[in-house]
Amino acid sequence: MTTLSIPITTKQEKFIASLVDSGKAANMAHAVRQALDFYLEEKLVADVMESEMEMRQGKILYGDPRKLIGKF
Repeated sequence: MTTLSIPITTKQEKFIASLVDSGKAANMAHAVRQALDFYLEEKLVADVMESEMEMRQGKILYGDPRKLIGKF
């Protein structure tokens, strides 16, 4: 696991602290990892939705779906 040191805003820090205080995250690092996982999941869903829209428009997608999914 890699450790990153990144600046965050006061608002972001307060939000992260609220997640820890409420028990939704074990600690600040856990809260940030959860946020990144959520972002990645939302991105994947958006990509799938975009692909569905392109298919409805008649665009043809080429490639092995298993290899395409592996990129995420």
